[in-house]
Amino acid sequence: MHRLTKIIREDMIPALGVTEPGAIAFAAATARTMIGGRLVRLTVSMNSGLYKNAYSCGLPGVEEVGAVFAAALGYTAGDPEKGLEALSDVGPEDVAAAGAYVAQGKITADMSEISSRIRLVASLETDEGTAEVEIRGRHTNIVRRTVNGTDVFTGKEEEEAAGENDAAEIRNLTLREMLAYAETIPAEEIGFIREAHQMNLALFEEGLRSSRTTFVHRLLEMNGGTVYSGDERKTASLLCNGAIEARVLGLNRPAMSITGSGAHGIMATLPLYAVCQVRHLPEERLLRATALSFLICMYIKSWSGRLSALCGCALAGGTGAACGLCLLSGGGEKEISAAIRNMASGITGMICDGGNQGCVMKGIAACDAAFSASSLGMTGVSVDSVHGINGRTPEETMRNIGRIASPGMTGTEETIVGIQRNKGTDSP
Repeated sequence: MHRLTKIIREDMIPALGVTEPGAIAFAAATARTMIGGRLVRLTVSMNSGLYKNAYSCGLPGVEEVGAVFAAALGYTAGDPEKGLEALSDVGPEDVAAAGAYVAQGKITADMSEISSRIRLVASLETDEGTAEVEIRGRHTNIVRRTVNGTDVFTGKEEEEAAGENDAAEIRNLTLREMLAYAETIPAEEIGFIREAHQMNLALFEEGLRSSRTTFVHRLLEMNGGTVYSGDERKTASLLCNGAIEARVLGLNRPAMSITGSGAHGIMATLPLYAVCQVRHLPEERLLRATALSFLICMYIKSWSGRLSALCGCALAGGTGAACGLCLLSGGGEKEISAAIRNMASGITGMICDGGNQGCVMKGIAACDAAFSASSLGMTGVSVDSVHGINGRTPEETMRNIGRIASPGMTGTEETIVGIQRNKGTDSP
């Protein structure tokens, strides 16, 4: 197996709902399995990216939102064996029990630091003792477990180092190497990518059936009342943003995440799927374009950090999609480099203010930008490398996108979280 195949395969993880509440529920559920007794107190403490993304985010299968209720559901009924799908078996009685814990003030969530690096600590106290779970680097990467003040090491702390090694390996790639891989890897070796298309498409279809969604129904009307019209851009926006809306509202279907985000996975896949459906392109073309899209997304995120104040769905996932669109249209390194410059010059700076319905509007803008960036790039029209944050090489341009996110937008992150925490209390 090619080393890049291995990296992509390991990074593709099904996630039910937004990954940040999923991580919170997973941590709470894990802590519950470590100590018995009746709940006294559960506190989840997390970095700003986790806190912000979970702040008003919908939870799978319930009407409640946010980090506190995610922790309550995780403690009440979460299955830690299911990772980011820990809340897949929650029932009405579990929701009621979780709500009671929240009403009693037994569960709290707070922010520990302003950082794009994932860090989450779930501290549980029962009438029989205490347990603590710490996650770092990736959403389900447990690096420490403590029971009654004694560390219990599981060996999983090695996974964070492995994740850093993967990021370092991605950073050392060039666009030429990523493109060569996508064009020449045996199609059967990347056949597993079709699961991402199938899973994200099923999430879109769930959104289309739901009475809770609004954007997807209007996008369907704008596409002529049909899912697959002759307009590939409108079809792509419908599929992509219908799935994103279903995800952030907490509909009970998983997304296939990439770089720890379902929205990134959706953006990097469904626009390409839409184009292949409209153009009647063979699946092999779709698999190769998606492999390139994933690698571009992972490259940018390796520099920006997994969670930041920059909308990674738009910039990382969207730039990946733009590159994949170029490949589907017969573009090579020159055209793809042009598309990267166009994306960097166009929507860099779009903020991330958490996993919420606003993600749909960001997705609409990013999808449109990806099509514009790629179609202009295919005709040789692009922002020159001398301008703005564009670099002399496509790799440098993508690194610069990442640098805008972290450390560039650290102050923005603090401001966003401050606005969230003070909603309803700020003076006009």
